[in-house]
Amino acid sequence: MAEVKDITRGGQFLVKETKCEDVFTPEDFSEEQVMMRDTVKEFVDRELWPHKDRFENKDYAYTKECMEKAGELGFLGVAVPEEYGGLGMGFVSTMLVCDYISGATGSFSTAFGAHTGIGTMPITLYGTEEQKKKYVPKLASGEWFGAYCLTEPGAGSDANSGKTKAVLSDDGTHYKITGQKMWISNAGFCSLFIVFARIEDDKNITGFIVENDPSNGISMNEEEHKLGIRASSTRQVFFNETKVPVENMLSERGNGFKIAMNALNVGRIKLAAACLDAQRRTISGAVKYANERVQFNTAISSFGAIRAKLAEMAASAYAGESACYRAAKSIEDRIEARVAAGESHQDAELKGVEEFAIECSILKVAVSEDIQNCSDEGIQIFGGMGFSEDTPMESAWRDARIARIYEGTNEINRMLSVGMLVKKAMKGHVDLLGPAMKVAEELMGIPSFDKPDYSELFAEEKEIIGKLKKAFLMVAGSAVQKYGPDLDQHQQLLMAASDILIEIYMAESVILRTEKLAKNKGAENVKEQIAMAQLYLYKAVDTVNTKGKEGIASFAEGDEQRMMLMGLKRFTKYTNMPNVVALRETIAAKLVDENAYIY
Repeated sequence: MAEVKDITRGGQFLVKETKCEDVFTPEDFSEEQVMMRDTVKEFVDRELWPHKDRFENKDYAYTKECMEKAGELGFLGVAVPEEYGGLGMGFVSTMLVCDYISGATGSFSTAFGAHTGIGTMPITLYGTEEQKKKYVPKLASGEWFGAYCLTEPGAGSDANSGKTKAVLSDDGTHYKITGQKMWISNAGFCSLFIVFARIEDDKNITGFIVENDPSNGISMNEEEHKLGIRASSTRQVFFNETKVPVENMLSERGNGFKIAMNALNVGRIKLAAACLDAQRRTISGAVKYANERVQFNTAISSFGAIRAKLAEMAASAYAGESACYRAAKSIEDRIEARVAAGESHQDAELKGVEEFAIECSILKVAVSEDIQNCSDEGIQIFGGMGFSEDTPMESAWRDARIARIYEGTNEINRMLSVGMLVKKAMKGHVDLLGPAMKVAEELMGIPSFDKPDYSELFAEEKEIIGKLKKAFLMVAGSAVQKYGPDLDQHQQLLMAASDILIEIYMAESVILRTEKLAKNKGAENVKEQIAMAQLYLYKAVDTVNTKGKEGIASFAEGDEQRMMLMGLKRFTKYTNMPNVVALRETIAAKLVDENAYIY
């Protein structure tokens, strides 16, 4: 396992300096990955984008038809190992497909994500050899579709509190499952459910593979009427003494909660990816409209108020993309190192993703909120037309709304990201204590008044990211000291700390991507990307300042509070403030000129 030690661990971005050469960026896609991306885009532009109205009009049959076509093209099997009928592609490639297949309509992207992720993956990662051979090839080809039954009327965020029961038959050959599941994506056309139920009074739930056979005690409610993702089949599913052979138990008894959590980790980073192309398409649509729409004898794309919106939308999309592919490659490297050390692909993938669970939660929150803001501003740029079903903005906005809820709400993921980081520190996987104590010492010392040399591109920006990390260590370190194991009782404080953590990862990712790009192409050739990175960081500093103050004010007082507030001021201070309007102008000018988002 020596090789793994050289690879950054999850959460270590906070305490280790990362060099731009060590991050993977979308500019690093291989020829094969570029071909795959273009094939997926062609499929979306042919089958999905021109038929948005069918999805909006709840044409569930069309969603299924498109899923079957995706299966024929191999898209449903990208993450499935070759021996089970898949393409066996690496983690980055599976992210890439998820990204570009999800931009046209949330209805299809939900069906795709539910099937390939939580519908298929639990079997490939936890199934026995017999289970994998029996079910996975059918799921990879699109002959069968999968669904995932975890949520119940009384068990949402508290997933382990489900009431669905599994009772072993007298002859010990099968379990009888009885219970009610809700919000089940793909329920209307799936062939197989991953069902979570409790055996006797077990502390944890257990997973089962259940074939969808209505004659076996399985029934459903009508389709749910939803705000968005209208052609994604979503139903309640009822099991009434549904017989499941004992050999269809997934993993071991009581392991269901672990399966559910690990499936969600992968689901979270894939969900972030699924929000990326939606942003690109929304921005391009907004730019085109702004160039065509004339008011006061001028295209509205020439107005500063509109240009500011376009620039902010673009900077967020570019940052989200930077962070998603950075994390995807970290996971891929970890998986490959574990496989090289002799682990099965199954175990390597599980451990690889679990290692970066913090980053998965960060990305899920950040990118789901960015697509909501992006589509909201898209409506605003379209004005009254944006509110009409005749333009694509209102459906984009409605479809975006669910992303902040599923795969664990953003509130749960915010608290998880900080909670997991603290746990890792306590296990000795990430040294937070040492750096936090250094920051505390620095606060007591006299600040340096040396004039730093910022002549190199991003020298100041990288120094600021280092200071933002100190701000997090100061706030989180003091909070851990004060509350210890009771920290998770202080949710508002955790939420503030997580917003700081999120901005650090996102801002560092976009700066490193752009630094690498500038080194490879020359800074003069990537002016707009530099502007997007600097604009994103400026906003991140603002967030860290606001959330840091909120945290400090809520748990410190007197001299301690004053000292920490002074520290925060020092850690969020620019030597050379960027000209924000000029940055936005640089970004917007290129978008308007190209009539699209082109990065």
